[in-house]
Amino acid sequence: MKYLLIMHMNPRIWESLTEAERQSVMEGHGKFIETIRESGELVSTEALGDPSASAVVRVRDGAPVVTDGPYLETKEYLGGYYLVDVENKERAYELAALIPDASVDGLGIEVRPVMFSAGMEM
Repeated sequence: MKYLLIMHMNPRIWESLTEAERQSVMEGHGKFIETIRESGELVSTEALGDPSASAVVRVRDGAPVVTDGPYLETKEYLGGYYLVDVENKERAYELAALIPDASVDGLGIEVRPVMFSAGMEM
């Protein structure tokens, strides 16, 4: 079953960390990727760019309208994800706990089943 392990970024929290703490988190991602690649559970992973570089597309009266900026004004935004294929949700929770961001006060990992993979079980 596939799960998306979603990392939310909060710039206020991230900037409150020391340079060594930020470096530790980044190195921890490398170790995490190696672990889930070796176990065969990694499907894909991506880090996303800053929301200030995003655009929102809406179709109004049949014409696309593109506006700059994030969809919602929030303190947190989607920073990246790991798509994993695991035995069950408990394993997804275990993997989420290994992501270094989960150990940072104020941050966490959202674990969400992938709908087409889960089928009617959701």
